Amino acid sequence: MIGGATQLVAIVGSPIAQVKSPVNFNTWFQDNGLDLSMIPIELSADALAAFIECLRGWQNMRGCVITVPYKQVVSKYLDHLSPRATLLRSVNVIRREADGTLLGDNVDGEGFLTAARQQGFEPQGQKALVLGAGGVGSAIACSLCEAGLSELVLTDLDSGRAKALADVLHNAFPAVRIGLAYHSLAGFALVANASPVGMLDTDELPLPAAMLETLTSGCLVADVVTTPAVTPFLQRAQALGALIQTGPQMARAQMGNLGAFMGVTALGI
Repeated sequence: MIGGATQLVAIVGSPIAQVKSPVNFNTWFQDNGLDLSMIPIELSADALAAFIECLRGWQNMRGCVITVPYKQVVSKYLDHLSPRATLLRSVNVIRREADGTLLGDNVDGEGFLTAARQQGFEPQGQKALVLGAGGVGSAIACSLCEAGLSELVLTDLDSGRAKALADVLHNAFPAVRIGLAYHSLAGFALVANASPVGMLDTDELPLPAAMLETLTSGCLVADVVTTPAVTPFLQRAQALGALIQTGPQMARAQMGNLGAFMGVTALGI
């Protein structure tokens, strides 16, 4: 029950109905006896700047999770960014300090890695393919490089966006081999769909069905799409002997990173 003393966090985006964070956070708050609540906010693009300004004076709002389509546009309205958010030019969580100062970070990649490690994947010295170079794909790629990946391949429908991300990561992580093309999935320890392809029960795949046939047995195939939990991409990969990681698994694993930054949970919850 929300009362006058309840402290709030929010998740902001458009559309917002498909997100799992309010249920996940509010269940955890309730189970731990905390007078905290997460609210979903579907915000139009022309209201974003005013909303961020409003946060400065919203004294019972501890912070906000930022989701599509605002991760790569919200940073210009904030006071300070983490080094990772600065590198990626992308923010997925904001903390409001007591004086109204707004701090931004991007923990999408850390949440992804937490979930992947729960499936037995360790990035050190491995080769990975990330499909999608937007906000979440960029964060996943960055965290993989930070964690000691040996080789990364990036793709995106916008080839210019993939090239720009590859250049940024090459400069930040010169020891990682970074490419933009592949001819087979053989040899990849991880294949991650970081695009919206497959959302809302479409039959679309983020890569050709014939390419999936080249998967190495035991490869971890991951999807950031949360609805449906097991996308057609994951269904086919699992049938071919791959391990899978769902969008809801990533979202649940990421709670500790998001909550800790906003000051409402511990890491690793």
